[in-house]
Amino acid sequence: MKRLLPYMKGYWKECILGPVFKLLEAIFELIVPLVTAKMIDVGIANHDAGYIWRMGGVMILLAACGLGFALTCQYFASKCAYGFGTALRSALYRHVNTLSHSAVDRIGTASLITRITSDTNTVQSGLNMMIRLATRCPFLIIGAAVMAMRIDLKLSIVFLIAIPVIGVLLYSVTRWTIPRYGENQGKLDNIARHTRENLDGVRVIRAFSRQEEEIDSYREDCNVFAKRSVAVGRVGAILNPASFLIMNLGIVAVLWFGGVRVDTGHLTQGELTAFVNYMTQISLSMVRMAELLISFNKAAASAKRVSDILAEEPDIVGGDQKLTVKPDVPVLAFDHVAFAYPSGGEPALHDISFTLQAGETLGIIGGTGSGKSTIAGLIPRFYDATEGTVQLYGKDVRSYTLDSLRKIIGIVPQKASLVSGTIAENLRWGDASAADTELENACRIAQAWEFISQTPKGLDTQVTQGGRSLSGGQKQRLTIARALVGHPQVLILDDSMSALDYATDLALRRELASKMSDVTKIVISQRATSIQHADHILVVDDGRCVGYGKHEELLEQCPVYAEIYHTQMQ
Repeated sequence: MKRLLPYMKGYWKECILGPVFKLLEAIFELIVPLVTAKMIDVGIANHDAGYIWRMGGVMILLAACGLGFALTCQYFASKCAYGFGTALRSALYRHVNTLSHSAVDRIGTASLITRITSDTNTVQSGLNMMIRLATRCPFLIIGAAVMAMRIDLKLSIVFLIAIPVIGVLLYSVTRWTIPRYGENQGKLDNIARHTRENLDGVRVIRAFSRQEEEIDSYREDCNVFAKRSVAVGRVGAILNPASFLIMNLGIVAVLWFGGVRVDTGHLTQGELTAFVNYMTQISLSMVRMAELLISFNKAAASAKRVSDILAEEPDIVGGDQKLTVKPDVPVLAFDHVAFAYPSGGEPALHDISFTLQAGETLGIIGGTGSGKSTIAGLIPRFYDATEGTVQLYGKDVRSYTLDSLRKIIGIVPQKASLVSGTIAENLRWGDASAADTELENACRIAQAWEFISQTPKGLDTQVTQGGRSLSGGQKQRLTIARALVGHPQVLILDDSMSALDYATDLALRRELASKMSDVTKIVISQRATSIQHADHILVVDDGRCVGYGKHEELLEQCPVYAEIYHTQMQ
């Protein structure tokens, strides 16, 4: 919880004023039974209609003041809770974007979404209730007990017995439910994950007619969550009726023994009515306290989940040097690089070494899972090498600030990813200030202008979420154009031409060679034809370099490359 306190900055005034106004409402509420007692003992007993009307006016005034204080408290509570929730949600989203790929992989995208949305909302609602009820309920319970004791100390023994019994009940239920609420939020992660997977893969599900199986699997996740929630809810639901039962039995006892004391003259009818009113206030406050504890338990479980994310330290921390382009040193060098994913298992890379000068092209080829994309991920520091060094312009990439490092690198990932908006808005991710002419030029190089120019709105054509309105080849060409808009010094194409036909692939490679000759390019591909004209070719097999050189050399010296090439040529 301590990690969440900084996000209360700017809302402490509302956090303090809210309970103050709620206390004022509670004070006025405690006065009402006394006024009622006076109306009965003085007004009704003496048949004084004027006194009754005056006391009725006092009660209306007390109710109006209480309503005003309650509304004021609600305003401050809402302002504080929603302001805190907004600040926390923004900070959590910002922090998630600083986490390394390994941390995101370990926690899971679905879990992160649940924590940013559902958990922050739960914490926000819990804070709202805490401001409104955390001071009011205890104050009313204690205040009503004190006022009742002033009326008749002996009769107060009844609720002095009832209150500790309810307190033990509240403590027992709370202790059992707190860990269960955290576990339930974990089950909600499973539902979010399943939802995301099914919506992303809806076409595949329908292609294999797996709708019923996936619906059944999703229903099972929902049933597990529902059963656990109902189990916790049943225990929580005990609080209200059990508290009411105990307090109502107490009220019955008060009426029984209070009636005797009225007959003996130790208590007036108005005082007995006030005593019962105070017992009712205690009863209602205990029930509200139970609701508050349930809300607090949920908020505490969610707060821990949010706090756990905020406690995650980024594995990738930038250096203190700003990257500068140097013409007289190699642009990129891998020096005996090895890498193993944090999840464990065998290393993904073993002893990888190569050097690239400005304007050179490196082709990387190998079987599925051989480590090609891992090599690409080490250059912009999505991951850090566990052994050896990756150098840009003569220095370890870990010495550079992340912004300056990634600014000169244009990377096109395997999975073409676009966001909802126009084509121009997607392309300007590479350079927010790029003019339309720059966007058009990048699209021409990436062979994307061919289909963009045929649309009625051109660069202003809308792209649906994830680029679902485009074909695979169109998305790949747009993501390549997006990388080119940033004017990179190093361009990484991670199997990003797999959806292109051979003619478009060839045209793209020619454009890159002629118009971006000064850019150092790394082309990862499954096609030997896409890399055979590269200055250097790195052949990877099971994370190891099994061949390095030019196309002709590798055909003679590297059996793995020769097999790939001849198989594809056939």
